[in-house]
Amino acid sequence: MLATRAFARDAVMVCRREENVMGSVNKVILVGNLGADPELKYTPSSRPLCNLRIATTDVFKDKGGQRQERTEWHRVTVWGESAENCSKYLAKGRSVYIEGRLQTRSYDKDGQKHYATDVVADRVVFLGGGGGGAAGEAGGGGGGVSGGGPRRGASSGGGRGGDGPISDDSDMGSGPPPSDDDIPF
Repeated sequence: MLATRAFARDAVMVCRREENVMGSVNKVILVGNLGADPELKYTPSSRPLCNLRIATTDVFKDKGGQRQERTEWHRVTVWGESAENCSKYLAKGRSVYIEGRLQTRSYDKDGQKHYATDVVADRVVFLGGGGGGAAGEAGGGGGGVSGGGPRRGASSGGGRGGDGPISDDSDMGSGPPPSDDDIPF
């Protein structure tokens, strides 16, 4: 009888532990300024990608009450038609809103393994202001980047979900993430 109670108690504890298991979240939201003009590249399979350097600045007061600024730099990768739109409409100094996910990659440099963590953009929204040269719908009050050109508040592509081969004609919003062969850096 005692063994049965102990077994039942242990089974309940295991079930409770499993109930507390939560999924994970890999979500990044940045609002910042481009520190350099976008770099548009194409993979060997002609898939466009655009590298952005985004600066975000925190303003705070130190122990002495003096105003301080701390700038963080973020590498952002945009894929597909959104990459081409970013290259076309964004420029150094332009403000952007970016939603995406963190992705860590490794590379060898001079025989030593290095790691870099980048943001892979799922959504890019062009914000007004900044020194960037944007025209038409993308200028002023902000325009999103997505399939048919810049549109307000629209989502961009950005390789989400799944594993497997990458098709150049796939929809960037629902296709698999880029493979190591597609990344030209």
